[in-house]
Amino acid sequence: MDLKDFIISPQEIEARSMEIIEDLLERGDWSASQKQVVKRVVHTTGDPEMAELILFHPQGVEAGIAALQRGANVITDVEMVWSGVNKKNLAKAGGQVQCFLNDPEVPARAREWGITRAMTALRLHQDELWGNVVSIGNSPTALLEVLRLCQEQKKSPALIVGCPVGFVGAAESKELLAEQSDIPYLSVRGNRGGSNVAAAMVNALIYLSVQREF
Repeated sequence: MDLKDFIISPQEIEARSMEIIEDLLERGDWSASQKQVVKRVVHTTGDPEMAELILFHPQGVEAGIAALQRGANVITDVEMVWSGVNKKNLAKAGGQVQCFLNDPEVPARAREWGITRAMTALRLHQDELWGNVVSIGNSPTALLEVLRLCQEQKKSPALIVGCPVGFVGAAESKELLAEQSDIPYLSVRGNRGGSNVAAAMVNALIYLSVQREF
């Protein structure tokens, strides 16, 4: 293959990628909007096997789209998720992305409470969770804290995108998320996930909410 044979236009690369993904996906029982989330995750990871790991609450996609269309913010556990969310398209609906991990109060409070900084950041800013989209891409403890706060405060985000990755608590925290039915969610089975997956799911919802072409 010669260098001139490569596609270098960003728009053409994305369009061709989505065509390939469409061919790779086996026939599933996803709704049209759920399939767009699946395609975005597969595109981001380069892994068609991810399609079979995605978990959808029955109202998950619709709840996320509705929240974003009314100007909901996206709250993330780490800066990597924050960086991956398409802020320009989110702003079209009036929302913004927020990550509180670098709040100067977090380190001292985390030591005082004996919990992770990701948990601490969300606990300190829990009022920002309610009615917004919460996207967890790295920290299982952050997802556990969100679920705990929901139980304690009897409130909930509009949607939880729960995709923590790893071998300690990641699969288990996502199982807890999927076991409850009151809070709409999107998630991934097992140890896999990550900030790129969480951001991809949110971006799919943003694109659907502003009717951007995939």
